[in-house]
Amino acid sequence: MVAFKKLEIWRRACDLSCRIYELTKDVRDYGFRDQITRAGLSIPSNIAEGIERESIKEQIRFLFISKSSAAEVITQITIGIRIGYIEPSVGNQLLKETESIAMMITALIRKKKSLLS
Repeated sequence: MVAFKKLEIWRRACDLSCRIYELTKDVRDYGFRDQITRAGLSIPSNIAEGIERESIKEQIRFLFISKSSAAEVITQITIGIRIGYIEPSVGNQLLKETESIAMMITALIRKKKSLLS
């Protein structure tokens, strides 16, 4: 089994990405839908790519990209709620989950950085 598939953070990020796709499938604003689904897809993708990299510095770099994508998703969900594309109760649940994933990524980055010392 590949290492990233064992990580809870990767599984949760995959679930988040799937939920974003499901939630936005009927949004007719294709620019918004494309941007939020791509950012959501980037979170687990960069976790996977980073974990499979050989050097810790490369792993950290990809984890930071993943964390940046989480920030992008948080922004897009917030805007989606405000403009009426995303139901507030659903959006707030997604915001909490995305923020939790971002905190998990931060913790993993710290752990990787400690291995460099």
